[in-house]
Amino acid sequence: MGVGHGHGHGHATAGGAHRGRLALVLGLMLTVAVVQVVGSALSGSLALLADAGHTVTDSAGVMLALFAVWIAARPPDARRTFGLQRAEVLAAAINAVLLFVLCAFIVYEAIERVSEPRDVAGPGVVAVAAFGLVMNIVALLVLRSGQQESLNVRGAYLEVMGDAMASVGVIVGGVVIWVTGWSAVDTAVSLIIAAVIVPRAWSLLRESVHVLLEAVPRGVDLEEVRTHMLRQPGVIDVHDLHAWTITSGVPVLSAHVVVADDHLADAGRMLDELHACLDGHFDVEHSTLQLEPAGHAEHEGARHR
Repeated sequence: MGVGHGHGHGHATAGGAHRGRLALVLGLMLTVAVVQVVGSALSGSLALLADAGHTVTDSAGVMLALFAVWIAARPPDARRTFGLQRAEVLAAAINAVLLFVLCAFIVYEAIERVSEPRDVAGPGVVAVAAFGLVMNIVALLVLRSGQQESLNVRGAYLEVMGDAMASVGVIVGGVVIWVTGWSAVDTAVSLIIAAVIVPRAWSLLRESVHVLLEAVPRGVDLEEVRTHMLRQPGVIDVHDLHAWTITSGVPVLSAHVVVADDHLADAGRMLDELHACLDGHFDVEHSTLQLEPAGHAEHEGARHR
Protein backbone atom coordinates (compact mmCIF):
# COMPACT_ATOMS: atom_id res chain seq x y z
CA MET A 1 0.00 0.00 0.00
CA GLY A 2 1.51 3.33 -0.99
CA VAL A 3 0.30 6.85 -0.40
CA GLY A 4 1.83 9.96 -1.98
CA HIS A 5 1.38 13.38 -0.55
CA GLY A 6 3.01 16.80 -0.87
CA HIS A 7 2.77 20.30 0.49
CA GLY A 8 4.00 23.64 -0.73
CA HIS A 9 3.31 23.55 -4.46
CA GLY A 10 3.73 27.27 -4.98
CA HIS A 11 5.99 28.28 -7.83
CA ALA A 12 7.06 31.80 -6.82
CA THR A 13 10.86 31.90 -6.63
CA ALA A 14 13.04 33.84 -4.24
CA GLY A 15 14.48 35.87 -7.10
CA GLY A 16 11.05 36.86 -8.41
CA ALA A 17 10.35 38.87 -5.28
CA HIS A 18 13.27 41.17 -6.14
CA ARG A 19 12.56 41.75 -9.82
CA GLY A 20 12.10 45.51 -9.37
CA ARG A 21 15.38 45.83 -7.49
CA LEU A 22 17.25 43.96 -10.19
CA ALA A 23 15.77 46.28 -12.82
CA LEU A 24 16.84 49.36 -10.85
CA VAL A 25 20.36 48.00 -10.42
CA LEU A 26 20.55 47.25 -14.13
CA GLY A 27 19.75 50.88 -14.93
CA LEU A 28 22.45 52.10 -12.53
CA MET A 29 25.05 49.75 -13.96
CA LEU A 30 24.36 50.62 -17.58
CA THR A 31 24.79 54.29 -16.69
CA VAL A 32 28.10 53.56 -14.98
CA ALA A 33 29.30 51.46 -17.91
CA VAL A 34 28.71 54.28 -20.39
CA VAL A 35 30.54 56.80 -18.19
CA GLN A 36 33.45 54.39 -17.66
CA VAL A 37 33.89 53.64 -21.36
CA VAL A 38 33.93 57.34 -22.21
CA GLY A 39 36.27 58.05 -19.30
CA SER A 40 38.63 55.25 -20.35
CA ALA A 41 38.82 56.60 -23.89
CA LEU A 42 39.57 60.11 -22.66
CA SER A 43 42.09 59.16 -19.95
CA GLY A 44 43.81 56.16 -21.59
CA SER A 45 43.42 54.09 -18.40
CA LEU A 46 43.48 50.28 -18.71
CA ALA A 47 42.24 49.94 -15.13
CA LEU A 48 39.25 52.11 -15.97
CA LEU A 49 38.65 50.10 -19.12
CA ALA A 50 38.85 46.89 -17.06
CA ASP A 51 36.37 48.35 -14.61
CA ALA A 52 34.13 49.31 -17.54
CA GLY A 53 34.38 45.77 -18.90
CA HIS A 54 33.52 44.45 -15.45
CA THR A 55 30.49 46.71 -15.30
CA VAL A 56 29.34 45.70 -18.78
CA THR A 57 29.67 42.03 -17.81
CA ASP A 58 27.75 42.70 -14.61
CA SER A 59 25.03 44.41 -16.62
CA ALA A 60 24.75 41.37 -18.87
CA GLY A 61 24.60 39.21 -15.75
CA VAL A 62 21.76 41.23 -14.28
CA MET A 63 19.95 41.07 -17.62
CA LEU A 64 20.28 37.29 -17.45
CA ALA A 65 19.03 37.36 -13.88
CA LEU A 66 15.96 39.36 -14.86
CA PHE A 67 15.30 37.06 -17.79
CA ALA A 68 15.68 34.04 -15.54
CA VAL A 69 13.24 35.49 -13.01
CA TRP A 70 10.71 36.04 -15.79
CA ILE A 71 11.22 32.51 -17.12
CA ALA A 72 11.07 31.00 -13.63
CA ALA A 73 7.74 32.71 -12.95
CA ARG A 74 6.05 30.93 -15.85
CA PRO A 75 3.56 28.29 -14.67
CA PRO A 76 4.38 24.58 -14.79
CA ASP A 77 2.92 22.30 -17.41
CA ALA A 78 2.69 18.59 -18.16
CA ARG A 79 6.26 18.49 -19.50
CA ARG A 80 7.88 20.75 -16.88
CA THR A 81 6.15 20.02 -13.60
CA PHE A 82 8.30 22.53 -11.69
CA GLY A 83 8.03 25.11 -14.45
CA LEU A 84 11.35 26.73 -15.40
CA GLN A 85 12.48 27.66 -11.91
CA ARG A 86 15.91 26.10 -12.47
CA ALA A 87 16.58 28.87 -15.03
CA GLU A 88 17.60 31.15 -12.16
CA VAL A 89 20.42 28.79 -11.21
CA LEU A 90 21.53 28.45 -14.81
CA ALA A 91 21.74 32.24 -15.04
CA ALA A 92 23.91 32.34 -11.93
CA ALA A 93 26.26 29.76 -13.45
CA ILE A 94 26.50 31.76 -16.68
CA ASN A 95 27.28 34.89 -14.65
CA ALA A 96 30.18 33.09 -13.02
CA VAL A 97 31.56 31.96 -16.39
CA LEU A 98 31.33 35.53 -17.72
CA LEU A 99 33.34 36.74 -14.76
CA PHE A 100 36.10 34.23 -15.55
CA VAL A 101 36.17 35.40 -19.16
CA LEU A 102 36.46 39.00 -17.98
CA CYS A 103 39.44 38.12 -15.79
CA ALA A 104 41.22 36.52 -18.74
CA PHE A 105 40.62 39.67 -20.80
CA ILE A 106 42.03 41.92 -18.08
CA VAL A 107 45.18 39.81 -17.71
CA TYR A 108 45.73 39.76 -21.47
CA GLU A 109 45.40 43.54 -21.75
CA ALA A 110 47.67 44.08 -18.74
CA ILE A 111 50.42 42.00 -20.34
CA GLU A 112 50.10 44.09 -23.49
CA ARG A 113 50.51 47.28 -21.47
CA VAL A 114 53.70 46.00 -19.81
CA SER A 115 55.42 45.82 -23.19
CA GLU A 116 53.84 49.02 -24.48
CA PRO A 117 53.28 51.53 -21.62
CA ARG A 118 50.77 54.34 -22.21
CA ASP A 119 50.19 57.70 -20.58
CA VAL A 120 47.22 57.86 -18.24
CA ALA A 121 45.33 60.97 -17.05
CA GLY A 122 45.05 60.58 -13.26
CA PRO A 123 42.38 63.24 -12.52
CA GLY A 124 39.99 61.82 -15.11
CA VAL A 125 40.46 58.30 -13.76
CA VAL A 126 39.67 59.42 -10.21
CA ALA A 127 36.54 61.33 -11.22
CA VAL A 128 35.03 58.51 -13.28
CA ALA A 129 35.93 55.78 -10.77
CA ALA A 130 34.43 57.81 -7.91
CA PHE A 131 31.17 58.15 -9.83
CA GLY A 132 31.14 54.40 -10.42
CA LEU A 133 31.80 53.71 -6.74
CA VAL A 134 28.85 55.82 -5.62
CA MET A 135 26.52 54.04 -8.05
CA ASN A 136 27.84 50.65 -6.94
CA ILE A 137 27.20 51.45 -3.29
CA VAL A 138 23.62 52.41 -4.13
CA ALA A 139 23.19 49.14 -6.05
CA LEU A 140 24.59 47.09 -3.14
CA LEU A 141 22.11 48.68 -0.76
CA VAL A 142 19.28 47.86 -3.16
CA LEU A 143 20.30 44.19 -3.42
CA ARG A 144 21.47 43.60 0.16
CA SER A 145 18.34 41.88 1.47
CA GLY A 146 17.61 39.88 -1.68
CA GLN A 147 21.07 38.31 -1.89
CA GLN A 148 20.35 36.36 1.30
CA GLU A 149 17.27 34.76 -0.24
CA SER A 150 18.11 34.08 -3.89
CA LEU A 151 21.21 32.56 -5.49
CA ASN A 152 20.39 34.49 -8.63
CA VAL A 153 20.22 37.83 -6.78
CA ARG A 154 23.37 36.86 -4.89
CA GLY A 155 25.14 36.51 -8.21
CA ALA A 156 24.21 40.07 -9.13
CA TYR A 157 25.16 41.26 -5.64
CA LEU A 158 28.61 39.67 -5.83
CA GLU A 159 29.21 41.17 -9.25
CA VAL A 160 28.32 44.65 -8.03
CA MET A 161 30.47 44.17 -4.93
CA GLY A 162 33.40 43.14 -7.10
CA ASP A 163 32.83 46.20 -9.26
CA ALA A 164 32.73 48.45 -6.17
CA MET A 165 36.04 47.02 -4.96
CA ALA A 166 37.48 47.50 -8.42
CA SER A 167 36.35 51.13 -8.37
CA VAL A 168 38.18 51.66 -5.09
CA GLY A 169 41.34 50.22 -6.62
CA VAL A 170 40.99 52.40 -9.68
CA ILE A 171 40.54 55.49 -7.50
CA VAL A 172 43.71 54.67 -5.56
CA GLY A 173 45.63 54.05 -8.77
CA GLY A 174 44.32 57.25 -10.28
CA VAL A 175 45.46 59.26 -7.26
CA VAL A 176 48.94 57.70 -7.47
CA ILE A 177 49.16 58.51 -11.18
CA TRP A 178 47.87 62.02 -10.51
CA VAL A 179 50.48 62.69 -7.82
CA THR A 180 53.52 60.79 -9.15
CA GLY A 181 52.88 60.40 -12.88
CA TRP A 182 53.67 56.66 -12.57
CA SER A 183 51.32 55.14 -15.16
CA ALA A 184 52.51 51.57 -14.53
CA VAL A 185 50.32 51.45 -11.42
CA ASP A 186 47.32 51.40 -13.76
CA THR A 187 48.38 47.97 -15.04
CA ALA A 188 48.96 46.71 -11.50
CA VAL A 189 45.46 47.81 -10.47
CA SER A 190 44.03 45.93 -13.45
CA LEU A 191 45.65 42.69 -12.29
CA ILE A 192 44.42 43.26 -8.73
CA ILE A 193 40.88 43.63 -10.09
CA ALA A 194 41.21 40.25 -11.79
CA ALA A 195 42.53 38.68 -8.57
CA VAL A 196 39.54 40.01 -6.64
CA ILE A 197 37.00 38.71 -9.15
CA VAL A 198 38.25 35.11 -9.45
CA PRO A 199 37.40 33.76 -5.95
CA ARG A 200 33.95 35.35 -6.01
CA ALA A 201 33.24 33.87 -9.42
CA TRP A 202 34.41 30.47 -8.20
CA SER A 203 32.13 30.64 -5.16
CA LEU A 204 29.10 31.47 -7.31
CA LEU A 205 29.92 28.73 -9.83
CA ARG A 206 30.40 26.17 -7.07
CA GLU A 207 27.02 26.97 -5.50
CA SER A 208 25.29 26.86 -8.88
CA VAL A 209 26.82 23.51 -9.79
CA HIS A 210 25.83 22.17 -6.36
CA VAL A 211 22.19 22.89 -7.20
CA LEU A 212 22.42 21.72 -10.81
CA LEU A 213 23.86 18.37 -9.70
CA GLU A 214 20.86 18.01 -7.37
CA ALA A 215 23.08 17.64 -4.31
CA VAL A 216 21.54 17.72 -0.85
CA PRO A 217 20.66 21.34 0.10
CA ARG A 218 23.33 22.94 2.26
CA GLY A 219 22.40 22.76 5.92
CA VAL A 220 20.27 19.64 5.46
CA ASP A 221 21.62 16.43 7.04
CA LEU A 222 19.72 13.45 5.65
CA GLU A 223 20.57 11.29 8.65
CA GLU A 224 19.10 13.94 10.91
CA VAL A 225 16.03 14.09 8.67
CA ARG A 226 15.68 10.32 8.88
CA THR A 227 16.02 10.44 12.68
CA HIS A 228 13.26 13.05 13.00
CA MET A 229 10.93 11.06 10.77
CA LEU A 230 11.56 7.85 12.71
CA ARG A 231 10.44 9.60 15.89
CA GLN A 232 6.92 9.93 14.50
CA PRO A 233 4.51 7.36 16.03
CA GLY A 234 4.01 4.36 13.77
CA VAL A 235 7.09 4.95 11.56
CA ILE A 236 9.23 1.81 11.41
CA ASP A 237 11.76 2.76 8.73
CA VAL A 238 12.61 5.44 6.16
CA HIS A 239 14.41 4.57 2.93
CA ASP A 240 14.86 5.87 -0.62
CA LEU A 241 15.36 9.28 1.01
CA HIS A 242 16.36 12.10 -1.36
CA ALA A 243 16.62 15.88 -0.99
CA TRP A 244 17.63 18.46 -3.59
CA THR A 245 17.03 22.07 -4.59
CA ILE A 246 14.91 23.21 -7.55
CA THR A 247 16.07 26.83 -7.26
CA SER A 248 16.94 29.26 -4.48
CA GLY A 249 14.47 28.90 -1.63
CA VAL A 250 12.77 25.81 -3.10
CA PRO A 251 14.19 22.64 -1.47
CA VAL A 252 12.29 19.40 -2.10
CA LEU A 253 12.38 15.94 -0.54
CA SER A 254 11.05 12.48 -1.28
CA ALA A 255 11.07 9.28 0.77
CA HIS A 256 9.49 5.89 1.29
CA VAL A 257 8.15 5.57 4.83
CA VAL A 258 7.50 2.12 6.31
CA VAL A 259 4.51 2.26 8.65
CA ALA A 260 3.27 -0.20 11.26
CA ASP A 261 0.16 -2.07 10.14
CA ASP A 262 -1.99 -0.62 12.93
CA HIS A 263 -1.20 2.94 11.72
CA LEU A 264 -1.87 2.48 7.99
CA ALA A 265 -5.58 3.20 8.41
CA ASP A 266 -4.72 6.69 9.64
CA ALA A 267 -2.43 7.57 6.72
CA GLY A 268 -3.74 11.13 6.32
CA ARG A 269 -2.86 12.13 9.86
CA MET A 270 0.58 10.53 9.60
CA LEU A 271 1.34 12.42 6.41
CA ASP A 272 0.31 15.70 8.00
CA GLU A 273 2.59 15.05 10.96
CA LEU A 274 5.53 14.05 8.76
CA HIS A 275 5.16 17.10 6.53
CA ALA A 276 4.89 19.36 9.56
CA CYS A 277 8.11 17.80 10.89
CA LEU A 278 9.98 18.40 7.61
CA ASP A 279 8.65 21.94 7.26
CA GLY A 280 9.22 22.94 10.87
CA HIS A 281 12.69 21.46 11.39
CA PHE A 282 14.24 21.66 7.92
CA ASP A 283 12.23 24.33 6.02
CA VAL A 284 11.23 21.77 3.38
CA GLU A 285 7.73 22.75 2.31
CA HIS A 286 7.51 20.52 -0.76
CA SER A 287 7.88 16.83 0.00
CA THR A 288 6.55 13.63 -1.56
CA LEU A 289 6.18 10.69 0.80
CA GLN A 290 5.12 7.12 0.04
CA LEU A 291 3.66 5.24 2.99
CA GLU A 292 4.06 1.49 2.77
CA PRO A 293 3.62 -1.59 5.00
CA ALA A 294 6.52 -3.55 6.41
CA GLY A 295 8.10 -5.87 3.85
CA HIS A 296 7.09 -3.78 0.84
CA ALA A 297 10.70 -2.68 0.27
CA GLU A 298 11.54 -6.23 -0.82
CA HIS A 299 9.49 -5.66 -3.96
CA GLU A 300 11.04 -2.31 -4.93
CA GLY A 301 14.41 -3.46 -6.28
CA ALA A 302 17.97 -2.48 -5.41
CA ARG A 303 17.64 1.08 -6.75
CA HIS A 304 15.09 1.93 -4.06
CA ARG A 305 17.08 0.87 -1.01
